[in-house]
Amino acid sequence: MTKKSLSHVAPDGSARMVDVSGKPETARTARARGSIRMTRDALAMIRSNSVAKGDVLSVARLAGIMAAKKTADLVPLCHPLRLDDVEVVLTVEDALPGVLAESKVHCTGRTGVEMEAIVAVTIALVTVYDMAKSADRSMVIGDISLLEKTGGRSGVYHNR
Repeated sequence: MTKKSLSHVAPDGSARMVDVSGKPETARTARARGSIRMTRDALAMIRSNSVAKGDVLSVARLAGIMAAKKTADLVPLCHPLRLDDVEVVLTVEDALPGVLAESKVHCTGRTGVEMEAIVAVTIALVTVYDMAKSADRSMVIGDISLLEKTGGRSGVYHNR
């Protein structure tokens, strides 16, 4: 087995941005998911659009899209990307009880959009918390994960 070098570590041991200038541009996608659990009463308020701050799911969806576009400003060594499409879907789930967030991000570029998909989900869920905290301050955000990615040298990845 060969030792794999760390791509974000310079020869002197310092952190560095990976040089992707020699990589070909390819179509890339990533999907991520996460959830926020809350009381049934808080979920009912979100569902009925009776939270004092307004339409929780619409605002959270927009926050997730905006966050994906700002990922390089938030993650220190992340490359700024020209995103072709960002989708964020929020679904009320009685079984949690809570809200599931799923994102899908597309671009044509030299590096993947996994971080953009994960950031979109994370910020959408944080926005749900912010908007509904008056109904339930004990909400729990979790289960954030990359579901799949396509494109690039490593090809397709599917999370089990």
